[in-house]
Amino acid sequence: MVEFGKKLKERQYPEWQRYYINYKLMKKKVRQYVQQSQEGTQDRRHVLKEFSKMLDHQVEKTVLFFLEQQGHLAGRLRALGEKCEALIQPNDLAEVHALREAYRDLGQDLLKLLNFVEMNAIGVRKILKKFDKRFGYRFTDYYVTTRSNHPYSQLQQVFRHVGIGAVVGALSRNLSVFQNHGNSYLSIYDQPISALALQDPVIDEIKDAVERLTNSTNFLHFLGQHALIIEEESPRPSEEYIQDQRYHFVSLVLNLVNTFLYMVNTYIIVPTADKYSMSLGAAATLCGVIIGSMAVAQLVSSVYFSAWSNKSYFRPLVFSSIVLFFGNTLYAMAYDLDSLSILLIGRILCGLGSARAVNRRYISDCVPLKTRLKASAAFVSASALGMAAGPAFAGILQINKSFFGITLNENTLPGWVMAAAWFVYLLWLWISFKEPSREDEESHIGETSSGGQAEEDAVKDGLTQPLLLSSRTSEKFLDEEAELEIDESVESSEDSRKPASSIVEAYKLVTPPVKVQLLIYFMLKYAMEILLSESSVVTAYYFNWTTSSVAIFLALLGLTLLPVNVVVGNYISNMFEDRQILFAAEVFTCVGILLSFNVIFPYSVAQYVSGAFITFVSAEVLEGVNLSLLSKVMSSRLARGTYNGGLLSTEAGTLARVLADGTITLAGYLGQGLLLNVTLLPTLIIGVISIFATGYTYNSLY
Repeated sequence: MVEFGKKLKERQYPEWQRYYINYKLMKKKVRQYVQQSQEGTQDRRHVLKEFSKMLDHQVEKTVLFFLEQQGHLAGRLRALGEKCEALIQPNDLAEVHALREAYRDLGQDLLKLLNFVEMNAIGVRKILKKFDKRFGYRFTDYYVTTRSNHPYSQLQQVFRHVGIGAVVGALSRNLSVFQNHGNSYLSIYDQPISALALQDPVIDEIKDAVERLTNSTNFLHFLGQHALIIEEESPRPSEEYIQDQRYHFVSLVLNLVNTFLYMVNTYIIVPTADKYSMSLGAAATLCGVIIGSMAVAQLVSSVYFSAWSNKSYFRPLVFSSIVLFFGNTLYAMAYDLDSLSILLIGRILCGLGSARAVNRRYISDCVPLKTRLKASAAFVSASALGMAAGPAFAGILQINKSFFGITLNENTLPGWVMAAAWFVYLLWLWISFKEPSREDEESHIGETSSGGQAEEDAVKDGLTQPLLLSSRTSEKFLDEEAELEIDESVESSEDSRKPASSIVEAYKLVTPPVKVQLLIYFMLKYAMEILLSESSVVTAYYFNWTTSSVAIFLALLGLTLLPVNVVVGNYISNMFEDRQILFAAEVFTCVGILLSFNVIFPYSVAQYVSGAFITFVSAEVLEGVNLSLLSKVMSSRLARGTYNGGLLSTEAGTLARVLADGTITLAGYLGQGLLLNVTLLPTLIIGVISIFATGYTYNSLY
């Protein structure tokens, strides 16, 4: 414990101490304001004015020091540049090495400065949130709006660090001079950005720090955000060692294959669910119940699979495969048994076999940090490909034969094919999966618990004693401190660091911004489920589309996910903030819904397809930025454990699918002619509500 505290102390910058935002002082002032407000001795207007003035002073102090240090770095860069030009013998390895080391030292100082800015940015966020919670006033909206949008904004220097790009660019260019890439590029400006990562490790670190502060991202980061695998904090070397020991590539592949097959299983029946329902004597719109019954069961399975993954990964995956095998077999046999009940039982079993919580937890717990981003992106890609492949397979399975009294047609083949796929997967899983050892993890947890008090003591003074930590680590400390103060109970500090132990406790950690993001996630999943699940019924009624036509349409929609994320991740997210993209995507989702209404007669294919395309693509974009913001505003206590942020989002999305499919079935009683408009109306209402909710919490989403 002493050793752990000593390491934290070594990371402090005592020479910069007075330039950090005095988080402890501002926290003390907030307490005084609350007390005075309760006693009625302080005017609210005076409180807002005084606190604004104090925060302005703290921000200004930090910004002026940052600009001063930035100038020093620029001066050192200029001096080093002059030495390079004066280098008489460019082949003198000793001189070249000395200059390169000088540039690397400068890079380390730049990284130190970026971490200084990051710590203060987190401090500003946290004190604003604390003020809003404790004083009961939306001060954040006022402060961020008036300060960040002003032409002389100092707040923008904290959150966007305007001008630092020139220093980063000069440093990168000069380091590239001393690095032999073995290519023909004349300078860094002639080569792709991805090639710069090969130059020097310090450039990678600086690039990551810049991205955290500017909301800059790329396709891999943006796609990985869909998985909502929250990094609780930067891992210590011991954690990285444990993850390396537990990591097994084939086991990761098996988790990804499970993800792919489950998404195929979910959507392979969509083009034919209405016809299967009619063949069993039910209405076509009962397809909503058939599709949604899987989601109903998933509401339960997400919880027990999440809890089960605390003890094992192999056993829940085996159980999942067995349940899905029997579920699909029953789904296929329902046709010959002429039983709608067996069909529904089969789909419920498929839902009970949903192991997505295990897939996500395996990536979060067992994949090393250096590989985790790619694994998260692969998880999302597997889901997207499964979503597209499911309807495509349904379009291919167009035969009508009978063997030994078993009918093979477009209704039953999806069940038989998926049963065979899960049987083969089960054999592969049994032979190849390697259960990660949990001994190292348990011993590490014990060490973490014993070192927890030293960690808390080292940071209890807030930002007046800064540490060179990652944003997630720093935010975690401040989150815990805020939670302890807001909760006036006698809960121990150790308990405050533990994951939520129940769904009720997890819900207590859900703040208004988190609630809004979960509402948005609910909305986008509701809209997508309405669009996909009723597509076969709507297109058959209005356009007489065949099963193959519906399958092609749904497959093409599913295939848009990856290219859309390429565009958003590489371009749009680098030009706009996440909250701006979020708001725009919500608006476009509602525009797509409005365009899909049948208000013009005759209803055309062009109108339906364009409305569906806008809705689906907008929802895809919305999902990425929504989960990105959700991971930022969510408490660090929801980063792991059974009742984690991934489970909350999964439950919200699954509930949306259940209600959407139920809406389709209920609307079917009004007739297929009214089905489209009746199901789109609640979708539009939820979309509009989410837009207003976003506006309400807009300035908290940064």
